[in-house]
Amino acid sequence: MGSRYGLEIRTATGSDAPGLAALLAAAGHPVPAHALADRLDALRYGHGTALLALEWGPPSGIVVLHWYPALDQASPVAQITMLLVGPEERRRGIGRQLLKAASQAARMAGCATLQMLAAPEQPNLPEFCAATGFTAAAGCLTRPLRKKG
Repeated sequence: MGSRYGLEIRTATGSDAPGLAALLAAAGHPVPAHALADRLDALRYGHGTALLALEWGPPSGIVVLHWYPALDQASPVAQITMLLVGPEERRRGIGRQLLKAASQAARMAGCATLQMLAAPEQPNLPEFCAATGFTAAAGCLTRPLRKKG
């Protein structure tokens, strides 16, 4: 998508899975690389995208974005389901660059609204969202679609 001060933002592919697995593990979200490769490929062919921030090595950050039609809006709604910057790379503008790239991808998909799902275990995310123009809205609840058993 773009480059700024040695930082490249681009679409993640299955070949990025090993570096992305290391980033997620460093942030406390371990996922096997082979599972990430399959998920990234599935995301690329669905209604969404994963964008990586890369400097001179493994990924520094990721934003995952999905879009969907909403009954109460004329345009699709884009939803950020993951925004993560590596612990050692934080406070350098990488999150803002990922958010900017996600906003551009959402506009290209025809979306007029961007939502952020803020996880409670990410204490700095609400401050970041407020600083980047997000306002509080109704929360999100989830439930499994299949019964265990």
